[in-house]
Amino acid sequence: MSAAEGPLQRFIVDRKSLRNEDDVEVVHSLDPVDLLVVRATESQLNDSGATFAPDIRLGPEPYGPVRQSDAETAAEDDDLVEYQWDKQDQRISEAHKITRGDGSRVAIIDSGIAADHPALEGQVNLELSRSFADDDYGVGKPYSGTHGTHVAGIVAASNETGKVIGSAPESELVDLRVFGASPASTEQHDQDLPPAYWSEAYYGSVMAALVYATEIGCDAANLSLGWTWRMRMDGWGKFWGKVHQRVGNYARRNGTIHTHASGNWGESLQFNQDETDSSQTAGGITTSATGPVGFDPDSGDVDEPAYSPSTYTTHGVGAIDLAAPGGNGGENQYDNVLNATAIPVFDEETGEYLDTEYGYGWLAGTSMAAPQVAGAIALVNSVHPEYNGNQIRNTLKRTADRPDEYENKYYGSGYLDTYAALTD
Repeated sequence: MSAAEGPLQRFIVDRKSLRNEDDVEVVHSLDPVDLLVVRATESQLNDSGATFAPDIRLGPEPYGPVRQSDAETAAEDDDLVEYQWDKQDQRISEAHKITRGDGSRVAIIDSGIAADHPALEGQVNLELSRSFADDDYGVGKPYSGTHGTHVAGIVAASNETGKVIGSAPESELVDLRVFGASPASTEQHDQDLPPAYWSEAYYGSVMAALVYATEIGCDAANLSLGWTWRMRMDGWGKFWGKVHQRVGNYARRNGTIHTHASGNWGESLQFNQDETDSSQTAGGITTSATGPVGFDPDSGDVDEPAYSPSTYTTHGVGAIDLAAPGGNGGENQYDNVLNATAIPVFDEETGEYLDTEYGYGWLAGTSMAAPQVAGAIALVNSVHPEYNGNQIRNTLKRTADRPDEYENKYYGSGYLDTYAALTD
């Protein structure tokens, strides 16, 4: 290859615009939406007349979860449900008298699920699970950090086998790992570094995973990750937006609702459509985060309610579809979201995966809010399997609360009310 041709890079390409696929290395083929993720030089694609954009890297959310802490003291208890204000607020115990999500399938497009975590035992369909990450590791382990396991637990953890509960503990999970393995030491993971700093994923891999989730009939696909800040930085927003729209609309037409974290940088998306990852452009449900202030697990009392907007949540009229419990993000760990955690242990010299440290911990972020919506979708789908994706989406929006004391920019159609949606 001559110097003029430049280095091989990853690109997302409109398949119909590419004259000859044999000239490029195909990484992912998104056949239903006529998109390709390829390795090529920019000059090759320009010479072929292709429409394309660089395939960017992204984190589990911009800047990762706001705060995280372990439940070491609490984990000595046999049951930690009393610490889960989010499930109490959503009346999940009442919902489980109606359904626990059986018959529903939810894809977790994330850093990998620890399938043998006690709280998730037997709930991950490993035959359908796939790795879209740029490494040689597989699925069913938290190769890229605890983020995906915590997200999966919010959807489907079972306190019959573990110590915490998810919204839909009898739903089936599919592990679609998109973040690369993170052979950081246990000491590094113990530092106050959010999982976004441990590993990254390619945008094209996320889109490929969403297409696959749709092909295997997932009722929901959770994306607790974000890229809008990269659109702002790199200026390719319109092409990426069209890609997301094409993939999102394919999912919507085929009954898969993708639930999407709005981001944690506390800014408004209202006036910048190139940065908006909303259902208006992509057919999913974009979720902002809320959390209580001063939650007391012994009494259940709070100083401010669970639907209070989190200070870090990205927001904006027309950019947010629903708000949901994601954690306050402040100093009181009890104001954040408690669920399953799984820390990968790698050999510091060879980078070989050795083991997983299982536990329970608090995280905060819109990453934690989006799977609350995915869990609600699983429950509604379980009771109403005849509903299509639009009907489920409309049910969640119609039954959402609309707090009077806060601005609409944080809520979209309102604050998620899982039990109300289930009994609508």
